[in-house]
Amino acid sequence: MLLEINELTITGPAGTIVDGVGLTVAAGEMAGLVGESGSGKSLTARAAIGLLPKGLRASGSIRVGGVEIVGTAGERVLRGLRGRRVSLLMQDPFSMLNPLRTTGAHIAETMPGRATREEVARRLAEVGIDDPSVARRYPFQLSGGMRQRVALAAALAGDPELLIADEPTTALDATTQHEILTLLARVQADRGMGVLLITHDLRVAFAICDRVSVMYAGRVLEQGPGTSLAQAPAHPYTAGLLRALPSVEHTLERLTGIPGSVPPAAQVASECAFAARCDHATTRCRASRPPLREIGDGRLTACVNDTVPLLTARDVATGTLPTGSGEPLLVVDDLVKRYGTHTALGGVSLRVAAGETVGLVGESGSGKTTLARSVLGLVTPDQGRIELDGLDITRRRALTRQERARVHRLVQCVFQDPSTSLNPAMTVGATLSEAAARAEPAGRLAPGDLLELVGLPPGYATRRPKGLSGGERQRVAIARALAVRPSLLICDEPVASLDVSVQAHVLELLRRLGRELGTGMLFITHDLAVVRQIAVKTVVLFKGRVVEQGDTATVLDAPAHDYTRRLVAAIP
Repeated sequence: MLLEINELTITGPAGTIVDGVGLTVAAGEMAGLVGESGSGKSLTARAAIGLLPKGLRASGSIRVGGVEIVGTAGERVLRGLRGRRVSLLMQDPFSMLNPLRTTGAHIAETMPGRATREEVARRLAEVGIDDPSVARRYPFQLSGGMRQRVALAAALAGDPELLIADEPTTALDATTQHEILTLLARVQADRGMGVLLITHDLRVAFAICDRVSVMYAGRVLEQGPGTSLAQAPAHPYTAGLLRALPSVEHTLERLTGIPGSVPPAAQVASECAFAARCDHATTRCRASRPPLREIGDGRLTACVNDTVPLLTARDVATGTLPTGSGEPLLVVDDLVKRYGTHTALGGVSLRVAAGETVGLVGESGSGKTTLARSVLGLVTPDQGRIELDGLDITRRRALTRQERARVHRLVQCVFQDPSTSLNPAMTVGATLSEAAARAEPAGRLAPGDLLELVGLPPGYATRRPKGLSGGERQRVAIARALAVRPSLLICDEPVASLDVSVQAHVLELLRRLGRELGTGMLFITHDLAVVRQIAVKTVVLFKGRVVEQGDTATVLDAPAHDYTRRLVAAIP
């Protein structure tokens, strides 16, 4: 075995964080590690390479290539393992790549022996970069997908036997994600290398991993072949994650996430960690900690039951989305925006009716965010027209003060990262009060009312953003955007960084707002399954131009443009 982890426990000032984890990775095997944020996945990976954050301590056993690294291996031994026997590929390539060093320098510094230009070029070609001049470029001169390829080349430069890939595709669009995963699987097969793939995307894990371990609250609750876990989960937690996955094939009547959040491992050490969130829990589940036991065919589960229902009639029932009033709320006609010689938008047109959600999809660099920034007045287009509720807002500076105030109340934005719209020094209540002060007095809502609108207790008004989970922060960001009662929400990748269960809660909330408040939305995303659940119409952008648009079901089920077909084919 390249990696053997037995009874791994990680403790810190707050107590136990990872509690008795065991897993293995063999040569030539792609092993997956999935679970919600806070489950302990990344800490397990960092312990396996001897890179735990300061203040945390590991106990148990971790053997990398037969070398025990817990308690006995000093820094000299670990330095000999890193990059040679085991290497780490992280989610954000910027955390691996020095912005002051060229691509070639990154690869050369970890290669064994003398690094020639020809060898660096060969290493780049291995990860699909056939242009040798890329070796002379800096990270900021590369696209997101290209940076991740360079980071992979740097991680592989020391010819490791084991690669630990920690969320390597989370921030990438669908086509780039597909390319990186295909590349990773090809390189792994060509080298006979072991890979531990850490992700919260179950589709990715089940699509390419030979074996998957499901982590929750610092322990492994289920293990087995990815295909059998997907078809017949043996633990209610795995079943809950699968139920929360949005379908790309049809619009679900209701999106169901797992209620509650992941508890600290120390809090549930003597019981089933999932009992508080489980519909099947009994007193037996809380009386003691169920062991991870075999149930046949390479399957292990830490549940007292052998199988659980995966889907119910409610989970697969087909639903409908509001079609809007038919009156145009947002009109974009022939919009053009150039940055020097680069055309970000090359004549884009679209319509969003009142109460209607329109999806805007396309890969990174297709012009989605530039279009959103143009509607929000953060970018001034070179040509074309933007009309909002009958008001020409193409050039925001030309508007009167009263018109600008009206536009502010008509359109608001929900960003991918809620920290960009929430002041960490202000309480939730203060943030919402500040936003509501700009609403019309007659329709102004108190912070408690806004929180209830997005499904949070009014008592959250006294908390600060750091005291909230990622999903709760996004709900507060949505409440802040709703404080002025806008007619249109621009949602720019609002669920891209969320766990699948939290994503289901936020999407269901946005769908409810559309139905009950009549709020129109321009929903930007690279996830076609999300589009299927939220948007009644879809616009596909490619290199700054609309290549296809129409009813979402028609666009996804019978795509007419080759680019749209590639997007659909890229879904794991």
